[in-house]
Amino acid sequence: MIKSPKARSAAECRALEQLPNIGPSMAADLRALGIRYPQDLAQRDAFSLYQSLCTLSGKRQDPCVLDTFMAATDFMRGAAPAPWWAYTAERKRLYGSL
Repeated sequence: MIKSPKARSAAECRALEQLPNIGPSMAADLRALGIRYPQDLAQRDAFSLYQSLCTLSGKRQDPCVLDTFMAATDFMRGAAPAPWWAYTAERKRLYGSL
């Protein structure tokens, strides 16, 4: 399997696997939520995506999944690429413990 190179900006991101922090498993989760293209994330709410994935899977997802969704949605809105853990403090501030 050849890894997709990660996009440096939202404009050059064509496949979900090109998003920073998104690998095959997380891309499959996004597709299960109806996200087909990276641009679909620009108008989506990371917390709503997280809640939907919890419902779809029938179990509470690790909070780092929410961090990853926050990183991906911010990136597609024009933020610089950042590791998912850069969003942990913000997630805890906004949503407390999940």
